[in-house]
Amino acid sequence: MQRLEIPVVSYNARTAAFMTARGFHRDGCGVWRDAAGHSFAASLAGKEAPAAATRTWGCQMNEADSETLRGQLREMGYVDAPVDDEADVILLNTCAVRGTAADHALGEIGRLKRLKTERPELLLGVCGCLAQMPETVEYLRRHAPHVDLIFGTNNLHDLPGLLQRAYRDEAQTVDVWDQAPETVENLPSRRAPGVKAWVNIIYGCDKFCTYCIVPTTRGRERSRRPGDVLAEVERLAAEGYREVTLLGQNVNSYGHDLGAYDFADLLRDVAQVPGIRWIRYTTSHPRDFTEKLVRTIGLHPKICEHFHLPVQSGSDRVLRWMNRGYSRARYMELIGHVRRLLPHAAITTDIIVGFPRETEEDFLQTLDVVREVGYDNAFTFQYSPRAGTPAARWEDPVPPAVKKERLERLNELQYAISRRKNQALVGSMQEVLIEGPSRKDPDVLTARTRTNRLVLVPKREGVVHRFGRVHVTEAQTWTLYGSLAEVEPGV
Repeated sequence: MQRLEIPVVSYNARTAAFMTARGFHRDGCGVWRDAAGHSFAASLAGKEAPAAATRTWGCQMNEADSETLRGQLREMGYVDAPVDDEADVILLNTCAVRGTAADHALGEIGRLKRLKTERPELLLGVCGCLAQMPETVEYLRRHAPHVDLIFGTNNLHDLPGLLQRAYRDEAQTVDVWDQAPETVENLPSRRAPGVKAWVNIIYGCDKFCTYCIVPTTRGRERSRRPGDVLAEVERLAAEGYREVTLLGQNVNSYGHDLGAYDFADLLRDVAQVPGIRWIRYTTSHPRDFTEKLVRTIGLHPKICEHFHLPVQSGSDRVLRWMNRGYSRARYMELIGHVRRLLPHAAITTDIIVGFPRETEEDFLQTLDVVREVGYDNAFTFQYSPRAGTPAARWEDPVPPAVKKERLERLNELQYAISRRKNQALVGSMQEVLIEGPSRKDPDVLTARTRTNRLVLVPKREGVVHRFGRVHVTEAQTWTLYGSLAEVEPGV
C-alpha cells in the first residue's frame, strides 16, 4: 500500500490566523479576547464566562482527544460546567469500536433532548469515532435534530471554527472528514491533574482487521515526527509529569512512513528525557512487534515491562479470517522473545470468541494459547458485528448462546491464571506510582506497579502522585493489597 506524504502544520499559527482575522488576540493567560476584553467564547454564547462540558467514551485515544477539546475550549474562554444545567456547550466524544460504548453515547444523546428543549440556547455537539460513520450521521440527521454540531476525529483541531459555524447556522452543522490531510502539531491540551500524561505518536491504522472499524473512523496511519514527540515529552517533564503513555492504534507501526526510524528508536529517545520516570505505551499489534523492541525495553529501566499483545484467537483459520497478518506460531515466537529477554515482564492480551465460523476446535486452540502463554490478564469479548466492517457482512452461524458459553469457559481459565500470577507476588516488594484515593473506599489509596497491576494500600497523607515501594500482603484475581514500605520524596 502506497504511503501518502502528510504535511505538518502548526495549530498555533493556524488558530492565530483565524482569530486575528476576527479581531481577537491572545491575552496573558492564553485566552483569545477582542479589543473590549470579551473572550471568543463570550462572543459566541452572548454571555460572559460561558461554561462547557465534555463526555468521553472509548479508549485512551478518545481520552487524549477530549483533553485536546478541553484545551481548545479553555483557550476560547470557556469555564468548566459543574452540571449539565449550567453548560452552554456539551460535547460528546464517542466510540464506535464497542457496541456498548456506542449504545451509551446514543442513549446520552437522547437523554439530552429534554435539556435542549428546556434550554434551546445550549449547543450540543457529537464528535469522535461514532460520528465518523455515515450511518451515524444519517441517524442523527433524522432522529436527533437537537444535536447542533457533528464532527469527527480528523478535524477536532478546528473546534473554534466549528463552534462559530454551529452558532451561526440554523440547521444542524455536519463537518466530517474521511481522511486527515495533515498532521497538526502544538495542539493545546487540558490534562487531568497529576503526574501521568498521554502522548499521541501515530494516528490511524492500516491493518484492516475484518472485524475492526478503526481504519474507517481514524483514517490512514501517519506518524508524528520524532522531534515533535520528544518536544512534547520534554514540556511535560518540565511541567512535573513523571509518567507518559505513548498512544497509537498500533504503536509498533510507528515510523513506517518516516524511513529507518521505528518505534524502538522512539522509545530509546524518550527514555533519555530528564524528569520522566516511567514510560508506557498502547496498543501493540503482533504484525509489527520485533525482538529489537523487547531488547530496547530491557536496556532502558524507564520503560515499564508490560506487554499488551492482542492475540484475538489461537486458531490460524480464524486469524486469517480476521486478517491479522500472523500465525499462531509467529505469535508464540514473539512471546518467546519476551519470556527469554524479560522473564519477569507482564503480558496481557485481547481475545474475541465466537467470530463468524469459529468452531469448537478453533476455540479450543485459543484456550491452548491462553494456557501456554499464561497471560497476566486478558480483555475478552464476544464477537459482535460492527457496521461498515467486512465481517459484518458475513453469515454468522455461531449462536449467541454458544458465544456466551465459550466466553464463560475462557474467563474461568483466565481468572484462575490471573489469580495464580497475583498470588505468586505475595510477600514481594513492588515499585509503584501512587495514583490517588480509591473510588470505592476513601480510606484506601490506589497504586500501580511497573507491570500495570493495581495495588490497594491504606490511606496516608501526602503520598499521592509519588513513587514508592509496597510490601504485597494479599492477592485477588485483579487486585493486590499491601502496605507502603517507603515513599520517595516529591519532586
